[in-house]
Amino acid sequence: MRIGELAARAGTTTRTLRYYESRGLLPARRDAHGHRTYDEGDLRLLAQIRTLRDFGFDLEETRPFVECLRAGHPQGDSCPASLGVYRSKLAELDALIGQLTAVRKTVAGQLARAERARDELAAEALVPGGPEPVCELGGRR
Repeated sequence: MRIGELAARAGTTTRTLRYYESRGLLPARRDAHGHRTYDEGDLRLLAQIRTLRDFGFDLEETRPFVECLRAGHPQGDSCPASLGVYRSKLAELDALIGQLTAVRKTVAGQLARAERARDELAAEALVPGGPEPVCELGGRR
């Protein structure tokens, strides 16, 4: 198949395919007229790249999976290098989850503090002669 058909079937653009070719991820085969030609195996490579990209893998991280498929393995993640990328990605995700958990804990603490302060001010405002409520942006209400 030609590049336009492959792009349409893969749900991408010819520009993307040329970029993948320039990065060595998609083989550059040419027919007698100099046109790029592709087969179903190339469609599988693109599906593997797209799936990994959708999961947050950068383009270079897809290389071991593509090379595994190009070596004739039935799955792109059946080679040791692909498994190593999975391990690295899991470690990266675990670190991000830890960071997000810490940020969430901080934000939840700030929310609880702000709600307590608001409730205390509201209660004081109900007491005759209590302080006038103060807006957190610095002005009086």
